[in-house]
Amino acid sequence: MVETLKFGNLKWHHILNPSDEDIDYLLDEFHFHPLDIEDCMSTTNQRPKIDVYDDYYFLILHFPYFDKLNKFLRIREIKIFWGEDYIITIGKTHWTIREMFDEAKQSLQSEDGDEEFIFESSDQLLYQILERVMEETYKLVRRIGIGIDYINTDMFDNKADKSIENISVSRKNVILLNTTFKPQVRLFHKFESGDIKGYADNMEEYWGNILDYVQKIWDMTEDFGELIESLSKTFDSMQANRTNEIIKILTFFSSVLLPLTFITGLYGMNVDLPFSQSNNAFFLLIGVMVITVVGMLIFFKRKHWL
Repeated sequence: MVETLKFGNLKWHHILNPSDEDIDYLLDEFHFHPLDIEDCMSTTNQRPKIDVYDDYYFLILHFPYFDKLNKFLRIREIKIFWGEDYIITIGKTHWTIREMFDEAKQSLQSEDGDEEFIFESSDQLLYQILERVMEETYKLVRRIGIGIDYINTDMFDNKADKSIENISVSRKNVILLNTTFKPQVRLFHKFESGDIKGYADNMEEYWGNILDYVQKIWDMTEDFGELIESLSKTFDSMQANRTNEIIKILTFFSSVLLPLTFITGLYGMNVDLPFSQSNNAFFLLIGVMVITVVGMLIFFKRKHWL
């Protein structure tokens, strides 16, 4: 179903779940390239891109969102047809765009319209859409950064299973952010550099603001990637040290018990041994065993093994 908002001569068409009738409408009304229509109908994620035509642009952008468990990041595509007097957002697009479309509809229906939804050109509308999505994405990336800070604190609480899980989840999310925004940094550079002309004048500073968002998110993602790798190595070192401490303690007890086991096993045999017939044999053996343990403790202490 095609929903349309009018801002003077400018129209914003929003198609949430395009049907065959909606696709026919786009082909008959706007004569879009069949390959762009094919991209809109595809259920698999396309690569981020901007196709330039004589009378319109076609954008595919990727932005992250959290799944239903608020744990792992997923990718949502934004597909936009951008013409001189229209913007078309199509497909199961980012929830922020749907929310902005509903707000704009309410603003147009109310007597006191919101100044935020007064657009003089399609460039301005596109900028507002991208800025809103970038703001939400920036908040999401900040949440991941806060989660990494918690890992830095929790990893010293001897909760190995929890730390391993949190590090793995954060690493997966950071990798997804990395692969999402790396190709889009170059794409948004085209806006600021003027390779993408648009339809309005003096938009370079606005596109530069969008690029600043992308660059900031990209820099944060790289920082988070380095930080999570450092935390992972620190955690591995801590776990290895704890394992060494455990082995050290077990080895100490084994070393102490070994001569005692030998003595008790030797005097447990049915053969004549020194002092075996003595009434004080038990106390003699206990004394020897105590002296052996004390001697080994002193030896280990001097060697700094304890």
